Amino acid sequence: MTASQDVKRGMYSRFFARCYDRFQSDYEAWMSERKRKLFDGIAGTVVEIGPGTGVNFKYLPSDVQWIGVEPNPYMHRALRERAGEAGIEPELRGTRNGILDIPSAIADVVIATIALCSVPDLARSLSEVRRVLRPRGRFLFIEHVAARQRTTLRVAQHVMKPLWYLFGDGCRINRDTGTAIARAGFASVEFDEFRVPRSVVPRLVSPHIAGLAVR
Repeated sequence: MTASQDVKRGMYSRFFARCYDRFQSDYEAWMSERKRKLFDGIAGTVVEIGPGTGVNFKYLPSDVQWIGVEPNPYMHRALRERAGEAGIEPELRGTRNGILDIPSAIADVVIATIALCSVPDLARSLSEVRRVLRPRGRFLFIEHVAARQRTTLRVAQHVMKPLWYLFGDGCRINRDTGTAIARAGFASVEFDEFRVPRSVVPRLVSPHIAGLAVR
């Protein structure tokens, strides 16, 4: 990436962080009950991939040991504030070449919500999720995904991918995340497919999956 491209990407990341909560407010309200059920019973050490501004803290007990990997630095201030409101002490870690700066087999739970669309190498990221999970640890996820093959929505996602990637902070709207998770080597994988209403999100990102994988 050239210096000018790096500056431009930084500007879009700053814009995305500033507008994130406003853009996501209806979505988070609509998704709240599903998140509440999915995250029920979380305890111990929790690693969250792409926590953004910390929208998931309200679903977590205050006594968890929380470790987050959020590559957009402009999200960090809001994330820390929300963690404080939830009584959680946040620990932010980095990543290099897709490798998480987190020891192996440390996490009881890994969370990813609307995050895997933007990781550069999905297969490597899922391998890292498995690495940091303890045996029988759980990976909980909610992600928007590619529409089904040979549909007009799938074609539209493909056409709009470059523009969405630019303004969506690296989001890839045509990523087949469900298939990738199923093939990532977990002991078991379960997820539901559903659509978020167009009154809540643009049609391009309406196909979703939610579920869990066990290491």
